[in-house]
Amino acid sequence: MLERITRREEFDLFIAWIAISLAFAIIFLRDTGRADPVIALLFLGISLFTVGIGFILHEMAHKFTAIKYGFWAEFRKDNTMLVVAVALAALVGVVFAAPGATVIYDTNGRGISREQNGKISVAGPIVNLVLCIPFAALLVYGGGGISVTGNIVTMIGMIGLQVNAMIAAFNMLPVSVLDGKKVLAWNKAVFVIIILAAFGALLASFYPNAFFNLF
Repeated sequence: MLERITRREEFDLFIAWIAISLAFAIIFLRDTGRADPVIALLFLGISLFTVGIGFILHEMAHKFTAIKYGFWAEFRKDNTMLVVAVALAALVGVVFAAPGATVIYDTNGRGISREQNGKISVAGPIVNLVLCIPFAALLVYGGGGISVTGNIVTMIGMIGLQVNAMIAAFNMLPVSVLDGKKVLAWNKAVFVIIILAAFGALLASFYPNAFFNLF
């Protein structure tokens, strides 16, 4: 499977991963109101780990679902959007997570159906929602020490949950070239279920005390 990831795709994924991780790290650091370099490095390390898992597996879900249907697909970074993502995080405190896209190539000349396009598109957000589960488990295992100086396991769980919920929710918006528009065009019921789950997970990630009351 890994041999289907080209050298150019590896490079594009790496650059996008670094840029988006930096954007998220800036956001999390801004929320603390502290400029401690040790804390900054801690957030960058956690972001590289959590964003790396969420972003790369999201794009690989698109890629390998497309390949399953007989198409070729590769991730392509968007340099402009990468700069915008980091700039918005630094200046406004918002992450606009659109570092590029997995481009699907119709190598067989058969065309892609609405159902195939919808299933390829929904695969990414579903992966992020599944990833929310182990990160939520880390959050619970860490015991809820959600301060900057709190339990490192809890921090990884909380940030991992937030990042994956953000990626899923953002991509499920039914606008422009985002996944949600293609999922909605294919199956309205699936769209409603996934977008509600994504925003529900996102909301829960920002209210961890309410989350802990469930356990």
